Amino acid sequence: MIKFLDLYKINNRFRKKLETAFSKSLDISNYILGSNVLKFENEFAQYCGTSYCLGTANGLDALTLILKGYVQTGKLKKGDKVIVPANTFIATILSVLHAELEPVLVEPNPDTYNLSLKHVKKALTVNVKAIIMVHLYGQLADVEQLIQLSKDNNLLLIEDAAQAHGAKVKYQNLRAGNMGDAAAFSFYPSKNLGALGDGGAVTTNDSELFEAISLLRNYGSTEKYKNEIIGYNSRLDDLQAAFLSIKLKYLDTDNEKRRAVAKQYLEDICNPKLKLPFYDGLHNHVFYAFVIEVEDRLDFIKFLDKHNIEWLIHYPIAPHKQNALHRFSHLKLPITEQIQERIISLPISPVMTDQQIKTVIEVINSY
Repeated sequence: MIKFLDLYKINNRFRKKLETAFSKSLDISNYILGSNVLKFENEFAQYCGTSYCLGTANGLDALTLILKGYVQTGKLKKGDKVIVPANTFIATILSVLHAELEPVLVEPNPDTYNLSLKHVKKALTVNVKAIIMVHLYGQLADVEQLIQLSKDNNLLLIEDAAQAHGAKVKYQNLRAGNMGDAAAFSFYPSKNLGALGDGGAVTTNDSELFEAISLLRNYGSTEKYKNEIIGYNSRLDDLQAAFLSIKLKYLDTDNEKRRAVAKQYLEDICNPKLKLPFYDGLHNHVFYAFVIEVEDRLDFIKFLDKHNIEWLIHYPIAPHKQNALHRFSHLKLPITEQIQERIISLPISPVMTDQQIKTVIEVINSY
């Protein structure tokens, strides 16, 4: 069996370091917003190139707290519209709803699966106050043009960078997390930078937003039992922060290994029944997922199962088709719907062996 993602093998590389970090954490016993959180926040801010980083409980909270923070600072108000990709994980849209804002679902570019600038322009109205660009599957959105569009229209530009840790773009040599007004990350275990549990972070250069989220994530308090605003409980676990500090040192190397697997797939998979992902060979893609399209997905799944190759679908149901988002069920989003019906993700990770990669290629070419 070729696993889709071998988390044991990924994390076992760091077993001794992780065990040492656990022992130190146990000795210090400062489990909430302790020194490990501050250390990782400083390291990750430096890595992304931002002034600030704030650890949160998870990626959804990170994105929600950004939006709540902008409401708190007066840059957004209840009911403002926020452009989001129709083709995304549901968390992107949930964050907008949790902040009592109105999502505007926009069709993607069918080649990159990310926001289509053409469709974003069509969706602009006077009530649109922000854009969330998702770097889906680890590939950066159309950053340069979305930055310019946001500036021209006085819009907040927020990154959902939950799948794009370490991705870089030539434009001003920016890294994911430092391309908009603020960015949200997830450290879910399967991510390129994954914790051993839940975790998330906000990165920004906005000191006012930083102060607002510092309060919001911790019950609206900077001093224990003194609450200045109505806040939440969303803090990065101190032990997970220690683990993330260890793994951050290897992120760029792991991303290079993922790109190497992707390049081999792209060079050697030559089956006309499949559509391979768009990739221009640069560092703007970190291949959180290697997503292909196939017309008869069910038949292809049976074929992969027969040959003991694990797979995953990111994501099988478009957000506007989910029961939780029935308010959007009337929308006609044919590009998003077709993508969701055809996509499937192949195994990709920094610990795949050459033989595993070769086997995947050979099996898929025989389909």
